[in-house]
Amino acid sequence: MTATHALTGGDLTLEDVWEVAVEGRAAALLSEDARTKMRAAREVVEHVAHGAKEHTYGVNTGFGRFVSRQIPEELTEELQLRLLRSHACGVGDPYPDAVVRAAMLLRANALAKGNSGARVETVELLLECLNRGVLPYVPARGSVGASGDLAPLAHLALPLVGEGRAWVEGELLDGGDALARAGLEPVRLLAKEGLSLINGTQFMAAQGAIELVRARRLTRVADCACALSLEALQGSRTSFLPQVHALRPLRGQAASARNVTRLLVDSAIMESHRWCDKVQDAYSLRCAPQVHGASRDLLDYVEYTITTELNAATDNPLVLVEDEMLVSAGNFHGQPLAFALDALAMAVSELANISERRVERLVNPNLSDGLPAFLTTDGGLNSGFMIPQYVAASLVSENKSLCHPASVDSIPTSAGQEDHVSMGNASALKAWQVVANSERALAIELLAAAQAVEFLAPLEPGRGAAATHEFVRSLSPRLRDDRPLGPDIEAVADAIRDGSLLAAVEAAVGELE
Repeated sequence: MTATHALTGGDLTLEDVWEVAVEGRAAALLSEDARTKMRAAREVVEHVAHGAKEHTYGVNTGFGRFVSRQIPEELTEELQLRLLRSHACGVGDPYPDAVVRAAMLLRANALAKGNSGARVETVELLLECLNRGVLPYVPARGSVGASGDLAPLAHLALPLVGEGRAWVEGELLDGGDALARAGLEPVRLLAKEGLSLINGTQFMAAQGAIELVRARRLTRVADCACALSLEALQGSRTSFLPQVHALRPLRGQAASARNVTRLLVDSAIMESHRWCDKVQDAYSLRCAPQVHGASRDLLDYVEYTITTELNAATDNPLVLVEDEMLVSAGNFHGQPLAFALDALAMAVSELANISERRVERLVNPNLSDGLPAFLTTDGGLNSGFMIPQYVAASLVSENKSLCHPASVDSIPTSAGQEDHVSMGNASALKAWQVVANSERALAIELLAAAQAVEFLAPLEPGRGAAATHEFVRSLSPRLRDDRPLGPDIEAVADAIRDGSLLAAVEAAVGELE
């Protein structure tokens, strides 16, 4: 660990989530301000649980349709434990480790806000699990995104009480054994604490935060891929002139055009055909700023929603400390995230869609202006990039199916008490696959364009395009005789995902927009 994030409930960023959950370069703990707010909220809960006479949801009542069932004071702690057990019924493959770590961080941050009433020691145990590598086993299917992510968060919380399952040092253990392996003791939940641990949108938000970082990188990589393909296809840079985009002043469009223009600086290839008689390029080249830019603008909306959610109070009931009251409301509802995650999938899918069309132009001799068929010099014996284009087509076609919005669906649960749900977890799971498919589709374009531009030697591409080519070649040698390209595609996709490809290009041309 090289850094520590002090959680306040109000200032967690996407970069913080990525550092902790994906890179594992940072730990998290409660700030003193968070401790103060949490203790104040806990006092309100204790008063309601042991001093007030009114019914308060989840403190002295049952859950869902059982909201009218009063629970005796002596059973309030048992109520919280049974809540976790009953709700931990998720199914299917588990979430990726990074998503679970992100959800742990986000749930702790939400509780740190001081509107849930969880005790400091309960949240400290959650953070100790995160920091010491106790990773709950959480099945990814089972949330409808209504009262947040009830089933996944229940699986996340069970190890805290010594139940459920968790990974420690690569071994899947019972919750109690996992805590013991890390030198930790289980907590005994008090009034409302079980509900505070599971009522929220943290798995939707966790997936969205990671997906958004990857999507933002992908927008800039798409500009890099486009620039290299434009060089290889001897396209025109006039479509990227700032004067053009000033006439339609959409932020994303202008930024994409500026990126491509910068990547093409000092291009000998561009200079060699400046006075050619080609009038117009195909839309996948000429309209790239408009398409890439539309994805960027859509991601702006996604970023607003997700970054807000990182620091939101999504529990129910909420503790309003100044008013000394607990209020049942609906901040747990996942509809804002469901819409945003469906939009994220659409934005990223379109980057892959137009990329695959550029791959087709690179490999098709009827469209590529002199490049050999399928980018191989011994066609027939070799198939070259014939099948990678198939793979790209398969990926973008799958994306189109996945982009059908989950957020427009709803199905009543809890005997009609929860009569509208968001399906936001389904939106997040689909978006996760779309992002992965799109990283691979862009990797295929980068590999094909790197191969294609070499047929124009000794002419050199622009500085940014050359840096892109050089980095791709560091992972994948030129294809001469056929070999399986699956590992090459995955290697470049990994470099897109972890940011190393983008870092190499930006080292040559400066930070891209």
